[in-house]
Amino acid sequence: MSVHPQLPGYRWFHVFRNAAVRTGVYVGVCLTLVFTAWLVIANHAPLLERFALERNIAGAALLGFLAAVPVFRFLRLPGHLLASSLLAWLIFSLSYRALCLIFRGLSVRLSTFHVFMLGAVVYMILTTLCWIVATIWRARESHASHPNHHAS
Repeated sequence: MSVHPQLPGYRWFHVFRNAAVRTGVYVGVCLTLVFTAWLVIANHAPLLERFALERNIAGAALLGFLAAVPVFRFLRLPGHLLASSLLAWLIFSLSYRALCLIFRGLSVRLSTFHVFMLGAVVYMILTTLCWIVATIWRARESHASHPNHHAS
């Protein structure tokens, strides 16, 4: 018989047993940390101003890599991909809203709603493509495993 220790407040974290939720929260927090660091460095490090192009390319690449983590993690599970990616992007969008309060010029180009919709639309397109590929893959597998199928 195994004993599972129940720490105080442990039941609040039972949602993190789901891999999609866990991945979404981790990716959302990482996106927030990277974007916040990028903004702080861009606005409060005048010594690095001559490397602005390189800084922006590195920041955008890191954000793109982190945003792709749910896609690579749940490539064959479109439902988990959608839940994970939208949760991550929601966390990032809410932190973007909080950062708009601190950095006044941030919301001039893109509002919080626009940032959320840009990410959500991209993730929905990727989820749809993954769903289509998974459906085709399953159809091909079932056709190949059919007993009356003869290879030509």
